[in-house]
Amino acid sequence: MDAGEKRIAVIAGGSGYIGAAVAQAFAADGYELRRIGRTDGIPWTDPNALRAAMDGADVVVNLAGRSVNCRYTDRNRQEILDSRLSTTRALREAITRVAHPPRVWLNASTATIYRHSIDRPNTETDGEIGSGFSVDVATAWERELFAGSLPTTRRVALRMAIVLGDGPATRMLLTLARSGLGGTQLDGWIPPHRRYRGIGDTPTGPDEAPWHRTAGGQMFSWVHIDDVVSAIRFLRDDERLSGPINIAAPNPTDNRALMRTLRHVVGMPVGVPTRRWMLELGMWALRSEAELVLKSRWVLPEALTGAGFTFAHPDLEGALADVRDRRRPASTSTTERDAAHVS
Repeated sequence: MDAGEKRIAVIAGGSGYIGAAVAQAFAADGYELRRIGRTDGIPWTDPNALRAAMDGADVVVNLAGRSVNCRYTDRNRQEILDSRLSTTRALREAITRVAHPPRVWLNASTATIYRHSIDRPNTETDGEIGSGFSVDVATAWERELFAGSLPTTRRVALRMAIVLGDGPATRMLLTLARSGLGGTQLDGWIPPHRRYRGIGDTPTGPDEAPWHRTAGGQMFSWVHIDDVVSAIRFLRDDERLSGPINIAAPNPTDNRALMRTLRHVVGMPVGVPTRRWMLELGMWALRSEAELVLKSRWVLPEALTGAGFTFAHPDLEGALADVRDRRRPASTSTTERDAAHVS
């Protein structure tokens, strides 16, 4: 690259809150942005335009995919899978066909790929892949990313934990806490349903939704949006790292501590414990799924910390307080703000 020439970053799926934050950070780093999206930028349906976007780019970041914050109806399940596979395949085929392929390709994935784990954490070296719908989506997604030969493009799967920021998961958790329903979520028996059954060419897991008597001990791995952006920058620049990389804060918590911290952060002194059947009814009303808070996600960022990455928000209480303060209207009084802080 000539001196003074701008590096090019291709951002796919940049309209969401994670994508917007990544795009803003890359622009601040001096990158020229080429955007791909369904409604903004280069269309997915134009393979020639996709190839032109890839040719000469330094980095590609793909965050495209239908939101999982929905009911897992047959139609939604298929759209969640197809939206991830089709976009990742389109990028890979475009990269394969250009004279000057990108140096690095960072593609979204999910830490939900690991099994329901309450006995030990999962790292990149010893993590155990789970089964069922969400896992099948994640494994198919990563297979599409790593398929074929791209000898000059380093590929990274971003196995992100639940991201704390101005997104649907955080909004739902804060709403539960503020409404007085921020008690421990207790898993247990429910009438059988098939929304979590496996999907794809080789579906895995039981046909009916699993349940576990974790008594609020299910683990909650999370990461602050700022650390997601910083990790993506770190992975962009560190040539040593490739393959699946866990993006999760180093201090996960369990559900009981999560809900207690949420109540403290929003200033709600009580929270009604929620049994599985109650949670299922609430999630039906919210058009979401109970898996968000009932699956035990215990993930550690072994590769990132081993490479020297430092998390700006390693602890849950501080991370949630920061998210709350950013969402709070500017007119909020100092007294109200102070009252909401954890003592």
